[in-house]
Amino acid sequence: MTDSLTIVLAQLNPTVGDIPGNIEKLRKARREAAGLGADLVVSTELFVAGYPAEDLVLKPSFVAACEDAVQALAAETAEGPALLVGTPWRQDGKLHNAAVLLDGGKIAGLRFKHDLPNYGVFDEKRVFVAGPAPGPLVFKGVRLGVMVCEDMWKPDTCETLQESGAELFIVINGSPFESDKRDERIALAVMRVKENGLPLLYVNQICGQDELVFDGGSFALDADCKLRVQAPDWREAVLATRWKRTDDGWTVEDGAMVPPSEGLEATYEAMVLGLRDYVTKNRFLGVVLGLSGGIDSAISAAVAVDALGADKVHCVMMPSPYTSQDSLEDAAEVARLLGTELREINIGPAMQAYEEMLGPSFVGRAPDITEENIQSRSRGMTLMGLSNKFGWMVLSTGNKSEMSVGYATLYGDMCGGYSVLKDVYKMTVFALCRWRNEHRPEGLLGPVGAVMPERVITKPPTAELKPNQTDQDSLPPYEVLDDILECLVEHEMTVAEIVARGHDETTVRAVWRMLDRAEYKRNQAPPGVKLTRRSFGRDRRYPITNRFQDVSAAAARKPS
Repeated sequence: MTDSLTIVLAQLNPTVGDIPGNIEKLRKARREAAGLGADLVVSTELFVAGYPAEDLVLKPSFVAACEDAVQALAAETAEGPALLVGTPWRQDGKLHNAAVLLDGGKIAGLRFKHDLPNYGVFDEKRVFVAGPAPGPLVFKGVRLGVMVCEDMWKPDTCETLQESGAELFIVINGSPFESDKRDERIALAVMRVKENGLPLLYVNQICGQDELVFDGGSFALDADCKLRVQAPDWREAVLATRWKRTDDGWTVEDGAMVPPSEGLEATYEAMVLGLRDYVTKNRFLGVVLGLSGGIDSAISAAVAVDALGADKVHCVMMPSPYTSQDSLEDAAEVARLLGTELREINIGPAMQAYEEMLGPSFVGRAPDITEENIQSRSRGMTLMGLSNKFGWMVLSTGNKSEMSVGYATLYGDMCGGYSVLKDVYKMTVFALCRWRNEHRPEGLLGPVGAVMPERVITKPPTAELKPNQTDQDSLPPYEVLDDILECLVEHEMTVAEIVARGHDETTVRAVWRMLDRAEYKRNQAPPGVKLTRRSFGRDRRYPITNRFQDVSAAAARKPS
């Protein structure tokens, strides 16, 4: 039995399906940890497979490859630090989300995730079988209370481990970023520590995986609930935590304490990491986007440059007869500040060609939104042509406010492979632009200082698809629209409840109708970074065919 342990947390960035690459990351981290005097190196949930692997784990050949890789890695632990790794694992014909202890050249212990989440973005009950209530894993005579992510979020598993003689808790995690989730993680960990009187080590991955982004932020809590170690957000880290046995149990010494990111900084960092990993892990050569001179494309371009570098961001101004001189100037200035390429491709010839082609079919009908959408789709065709020719991914620039109410054109400005603003309301877009003009966190690749001119932020938003057009011709002011949308989308409030907040009932009902009608568009939208608890696609899933109408406000006014 030992009275001291050095446990190294390996907060790494896995790639789903890249079993050899993920194993090599573990090897590298283990070598680094050995130099820190590690006894045990702790990786994150399902690290060998990459998380979330979704239905990949239903392929027997994939699971077998993970198991073979773990067996080979176990043989390397005859000397040096032991490893606690996350992997899919089969036992008695059942597939589990497992934590595997590799020590002494063999598999020294297995624990299976007991509490499988089945809400929001999680549907683990589809692919895994829940493990039994776990007991501790013994390592160097120390009884480790090993849990997998969700096991810590409720008290039962921790209580079972404590009653079974666990001396400290270790939690391996794949916990996605949400704007207020870090505080919730810490609060739950503190609760588990208070309930059981045991210290806790929490190790979370950092990566972008499709629409999910994982922020890291691993930490260690002492038995008195004091935060002793805090890993950085948004970047890989191999950090030592040093533990001592005392008369009152195990305690962890003070270690690295990196201040967490919060608010707009955290949101922006999530957008950057989500885009960077999506582009690089899918082996795109760069991104291409339409730079209109407006705020959405400007912040999208800034995120792209911060994520990938200016040389991999290709901006295109696609003027029409309705494009203002201000927009031409503003797009050029954004590109100059960011250091990106800006090419100009006039869509006037495409508009004329479609007018000639469709003219005979449109005889007798006045111009309307059809012609506006043709402009947007001409731009989409242009960007897709560049994408096909040069291997660049089209970066969509629509925000959550627009996507909520369908203020976007299918196969036009919705065209793209990924969107960094998909889960960002318009008022937050304004705030992010001002924040980025004043800040550039460490590790970002874009320039220090302002990345867009003030006029881009302050001028009235417009699609410029007809003369003197502004967004407010079709929508309520964004400060009103966003508040109503947050009530409807994030909180599922009734019309009566929203009206009680001071909103006009006619406006609320109009926004409700637009939100419902746009479901078919959102089902065809590109993936994008999930930032809130109610992102479109993964969290909020409504039927396209849907006739329900909320009558709560009108009913509330009727006499009884």
